[in-house]
Formats: sequence, structure tokens, C-alpha cells
Amino acid sequence: MTYARVDFDTLPPMPAWITSARAETLEDVAFLSGAALNHLHLVSNRPEVPQCLLRERLALRAAEACTAFIGRPERAAELRDALHLLRSGDLPGPAGETYLSWQRSVERPTSVKALHRALPTIESGQVAEWLDAGQGAPVTRAAMVLETVLADVPRQDVAALVLADAALAQALGWNHVLPLLAPGFKRTDLRKGGTELGMACHRAVTKSAIEVVRLAADLARRTAYLKEAAPRLRAKGAGDAVDMFLARDALAPSALPLPDRSARRLCDRLVDLGAVRELTGRDTFRLYGV
Repeated sequence: MTYARVDFDTLPPMPAWITSARAETLEDVAFLSGAALNHLHLVSNRPEVPQCLLRERLALRAAEACTAFIGRPERAAELRDALHLLRSGDLPGPAGETYLSWQRSVERPTSVKALHRALPTIESGQVAEWLDAGQGAPVTRAAMVLETVLADVPRQDVAALVLADAALAQALGWNHVLPLLAPGFKRTDLRKGGTELGMACHRAVTKSAIEVVRLAADLARRTAYLKEAAPRLRAKGAGDAVDMFLARDALAPSALPLPDRSARRLCDRLVDLGAVRELTGRDTFRLYGV
């Protein structure tokens, strides 16, 4: 169980002229979103950044935003519980279904089959048709897909946003969906159309890209600590457990490839080492993550 040492301090921050700009025209907001996406592309593909973990955290943020759009009270803690504490045969509920859709949308390389798996109530043919509805530059294409889906099925916000992010990823040449639109949107943005929706999409992408670059740097730092702590772990199966933490937003001890007692001890040891965090603040039914 060996890991190469990484230098997360080499990750370049988003330039200040992007983070501090106040654009008002379509031309200006489009320029800023393009610059932000280009920087995000460079940073997110750095070897220091845990790709799977980053996408999982963004899926959680997108799910949190979508539940807020419809006035539901669930936030990150409740969404994690909705999936990780399910018993066999239980249903995750509306908020859990939203989170599950986003989680599945980022798990596999973008394809109609993968998107249908994330949105099982929508036929594969319809997914393909909507995904092809956009034309032009990446954000413009995403906005067109978003508007088309919402025009056809006005209450399917999650499906529309997943497919819009998928269209954006495809236009940028990314293999996986990176949820950007939902976390950057205001609730009223989803009811806009035409140029106003395009402006909202550019602003959402810029806002999210800035946050994702910061998140990527934070996750690079946290995963570096975990990799440095790994050689101090003696439990059989600890290496596989570390690999799971490097790829998953949150894990219950029961999900680890160790006996229950050993898994709990390993999680406590990782917390003591500062390598992972206990995410719930509870004494029982705990969840852990980088």
C-alpha cells in the first residue's frame, strides 16, 4: 500500500480578474464563463485532484440545490442519510431520489445509457433527443438543452439540469458530467428563457467553476493527508478502505471491506490522524469522509 506524495500547493487559484469581475452584458458574461471553464479544465485534470471524489461532492451540492429549489428542507446531512442509511428494500424518498440521480449521473462516462440509469423514468430515446437539442458553444448548448427539457416537462428540474450538465461536458470534451449549473443557479433562473436563461447559465457556470477550483484544492490537500496516513494503518483491508475514501463522498463503516468492529476502529483511527472526518456529529449511525 504505497501512494506517491503530491504537492497540492501547486494548484493554481482562479485568477482574481475572474472572481472579482461584475459583467452585465451577454458578451462579458460569456467571456468570463469561458475563462472560468478553461481554468477549471486545467485544474480538475491535475493528478493531485481526486476526480471521483470531486464529482461526488459536486453531485451532493447539485442535489442540495435542487431540493432547495422546490422548497424541501433536506440539506447535505439529510441527503447523505437518505442514501447511506437505507435498509434493504427501503425507498430513499423524493430527496434521496434526487441525490441518487445526481450521484449516478457522475459515476460513469457520459452516454445515453449512463444518463438513462441516472434518470430511469425517462426513456433512452428521449434522453438522446434532448441531449441533441443544443447547438453552438458549450454553455449556449447547455442552456438550449435545459430550456428544451423544461418546455417539454416543466416539473422535471433534476432531469433538465442533469442533461444540461451532460451537454456541457460533451461540448467541452469531458468524459464525465461535472455538475455546475444547479449549484450556481437561483431558484428563479429555472423559469427564464432565451437570452435571460443563457445569461443565467453563464453566470451559474462562472460561479460554480470558481467554487469547484477551491474545492479541488481542498480535496487535494485532504487526500494528500489521507495518503500520508495510509502506511500507518495495520488493519487487513485498510488499503482498499483508503481507496474507497479517496473515491466516495461519504461511507458508513459497514460499507468498508473489513469486519464491523475493525471497520469502526479504522474509521476512528483515521479521524484521530486527521485523515478523514466524521460527518454526522452522532454517536451512532456515523458516516465518514475525506
